[in-house]
Formats: sequence, structure tokens, C-alpha cells
Amino acid sequence: MEIKPISWQETLPLRHKVLWPNDPPSFSKVEGDEDALHYGAFLEGEIVCVASIHFSSEPNHAHEKTARLRKFATSHAHQGQGIGSAMLKRILADMKQEGVSTFWCDARETAMGLYHRFGMQAEGERFYKGDIPYFRMSKQVGRA
Repeated sequence: MEIKPISWQETLPLRHKVLWPNDPPSFSKVEGDEDALHYGAFLEGEIVCVASIHFSSEPNHAHEKTARLRKFATSHAHQGQGIGSAMLKRILADMKQEGVSTFWCDARETAMGLYHRFGMQAEGERFYKGDIPYFRMSKQVGRA
């Protein structure tokens, strides 16, 4: 398996297929994709997992860089094989090198176990996007 940077456009087909198959493909693009960092995991040349990282500064702490994981999707045929874990491991290592202080995401409740294994903790109450339950989860990565 190879994990490497990709363009935001390359993330869209898998995002759409896995996360929102009942919505139009345009629903899979999010504001800020053009400025985000995107990763793809490839098996034998096929893209099987995608993830996007959106950066910002903490309000009141401009020197603290935060990274938000968005639109993390693994093809249905490749789930449960450790590909998502390998992707998260790579992203967290890169974020530490980038001087990111806080790494966070809105995690689907069904995926919380994966994030817990990487030291991420749930914050606040359950919330919903449509009929899908989520929790905000985060982890302190390091200090710049």
C-alpha cells in the first residue's frame, strides 16, 4: 500500500461513494478543499482510502496550529483491513512534523473506536448531521 498526497479532485469519487452515495457528487466537496492537504491510499494503483486535512489557528492563540480531519473514507471492499489505521498513523506523524498542536474531527459514532485507538477523546455531546450521530474528537499532537 502507498499513502501519498493527492489533489482534492481525486478525493471526490470515493468520498461520494462511501459517505454520501444518495446525494449528488457535488455534495462531497467542502469549502476549503482547495487549500487543504489531501491524502490517498493506493493498492495496486487503485485509490481505496482518502482523507483531507484543513488547517487553522486557534482563536486567541494564533501561534497554535490546528488540523481538522475531514471526509475520511475507505472503500467498502477495503474496510476492516487496517488501511484507515495506516492512513491515520501517517497523518498524525505528518501533523507532528508540521507543528500542529491540536488534531480534531467530527467523528461518526460508528467510527469512534478507530479514533480512540489513536488517543483521540470525545468532547461534548452527541450531535447529528442529518440522521447520522457524531461526536467531536480531538488529540493534542504537539506544540509548535
